[in-house]
Amino acid sequence: MADPEFWMSQALKLAQCASKEQEVPVGALVIYKDEVLGQGWNQPIGRCDPSAHAEILALRQAAAKLNNYRLLETTLYVTLEPCAMCLGAMLQARIKNLVFGAWDPKAGAVCSVFQILDAPQLNHRIQWQGGIAMESCSQILKDFFKQRRSIGKL
Repeated sequence: MADPEFWMSQALKLAQCASKEQEVPVGALVIYKDEVLGQGWNQPIGRCDPSAHAEILALRQAAAKLNNYRLLETTLYVTLEPCAMCLGAMLQARIKNLVFGAWDPKAGAVCSVFQILDAPQLNHRIQWQGGIAMESCSQILKDFFKQRRSIGKL
């Protein structure tokens, strides 16, 4: 099995795609036994779709590839701590593992703002690990927002 650093480097490449499209640079991959089932990057602006987060797009692609909405035994890698919407979709898909890079102090729903995965009412548990390639994942976001502020697009 490839290590989390490898998959996070692949997610960072997807985040760069988002940045080139002037979208918040977040990239995500759904992996099963070292195979990419789905990938995505943030595209809510370009798609005019508030749900077009990197994680959602990766989940949709993986589900289509498997022809099943349940993504059992998969791992989702994403460059930024997921929001509540994305975590909800991961729970519905029955993702087994979540690995993320940067913490999100404004909307992170794993532990930064909310602790959704700790809710005792949930009938599915996702194992998670944060802070993988944290510096690189944080830097791409900092650079993006610094550039946006400099041109007055915030």
